[in-house]
Amino acid sequence: MHPSKRIYFPNLNGLRFIAAFLVIIHHIEQFKAIFQLPSYWTGDALINKFIRIVGGQGVILFFVLSGFLITYLLLAEEQKINTIKIKKFYMRRILRIWPLYLAVVLLSLFAFPHIELLSLPGFPIEEVQSNLGLKLFLYLFFFANLVLALLGIIPYASQTWSIGTEEQFYLLWPVVIRYIKKNRLLLMVAIVIGYNAIRMLLASPVSLSLPYHTILREFWAGFKIDTMAIGGFFAVMLFAHHPPQLLKLLKNRVAFNLAIAFAVTNYLLGMYYPYINNIVYSGCYAIIILNFAANPNIKIKLENKLFNALGNISYGLYMLHPIAIVLCIKLALQYGLVSNWFLYPASTLLTIAMAQLSYHRYEKIFLKFKSKFAIIKSGSKE
Repeated sequence: MHPSKRIYFPNLNGLRFIAAFLVIIHHIEQFKAIFQLPSYWTGDALINKFIRIVGGQGVILFFVLSGFLITYLLLAEEQKINTIKIKKFYMRRILRIWPLYLAVVLLSLFAFPHIELLSLPGFPIEEVQSNLGLKLFLYLFFFANLVLALLGIIPYASQTWSIGTEEQFYLLWPVVIRYIKKNRLLLMVAIVIGYNAIRMLLASPVSLSLPYHTILREFWAGFKIDTMAIGGFFAVMLFAHHPPQLLKLLKNRVAFNLAIAFAVTNYLLGMYYPYINNIVYSGCYAIIILNFAANPNIKIKLENKLFNALGNISYGLYMLHPIAIVLCIKLALQYGLVSNWFLYPASTLLTIAMAQLSYHRYEKIFLKFKSKFAIIKSGSKE
């Protein structure tokens, strides 16, 4: 790779949209259940199991993508200037993540509870704004994963738990990559094994004697750095083209097709693998990402104007879709349109419209400053 070239991996914008859409499907059914409408949220049929796992898998796919892309870009920066500018990395992430995150959190805590149109059954304002100081503190310091685990659902902001996880990863990862230069593949493996060993320990009775063990257990369960380290492993392997035998085994059409088939089959069956669920799915996603990004011989392509446009606004899709879903359910109840034939297209289209507006009228105000902190040109030229 020439260090001055713009780094752009094809198909990954489309994959971002698919990840966001899986979360939207999951939450449409969840919100239907909250409004006591017929839904696929509860039950033991395969479709119910599918609905319950796809949202979480959409988030895991986001995490693996982040681990892959961030690691690759950090390695490219190191190659270009022989170091990693940690403060500039933080500024790029702040400009991309914080504006919409903070807007959603503050509106969800202080404005939305007072808007009747956005009220939810079972979530009175007193409950939403209970422990308000603690909730605000945790959100502002990007412990949104702890808010959900310890203080319950905050309508329209609960999806931000994963933003907390990503911000914690972003805080650590450039330091890890900058100061640990040798045996990086082994480092990624050690992180995966170490994270899961600690997670199992905290879930066991042994941890009951630890101070604040409940907070530790819930925080660690949501940290999920193993998923991002798996993405990082594949980025290191692709960047270094080493080990060549493993890269050849995984970056080929057969491995890609098997990974796609595995993911789809497991979604349809609602499969969950105790203790190793994140590892199994993350490994599958990493193979898919590797081939989408670097294998021109695969037959499935997500590189087109529509998917690129939807991928560019995927952050907004993820952050704003609960608002769109509730508005569409309220509209459906008002006019007798309670049907999946209305709710799914309407919720998706309204989410896209809101995310498009957010991206072009709000997020871009901050994104235009990112180039001042960029060492490596990346992404599309849009």
